[in-house]
Amino acid sequence: MAAVTYVRTLDYVARILDEDVELLEAIVSNDDNLAYGAIISVYVGPDESITALTDHGVDELTDMLSQARLTTKTWHQFLDDFVDDPELAARFKTQASR
Repeated sequence: MAAVTYVRTLDYVARILDEDVELLEAIVSNDDNLAYGAIISVYVGPDESITALTDHGVDELTDMLSQARLTTKTWHQFLDDFVDDPELAARFKTQASR
């Protein structure tokens, strides 16, 4: 595997993918949801960090969301499986699966 020389912040990835950053945060909050090393924590202070993704992480997340949005049923199941906050999951369920 090639060395990682840059990452993209989660905010930037949300804009690239036209996704809600809260959805992406919910997905990557469990680092088991993407391959090891795809999620990077960048410390910007002693107790403050931002989340970033490698290219592989962005690709994996893009594929994951594409597959999840195939049908309303798969979208709802995806949200149940990957979003731990029931209120947040319910909010995303009301949005159309693109």
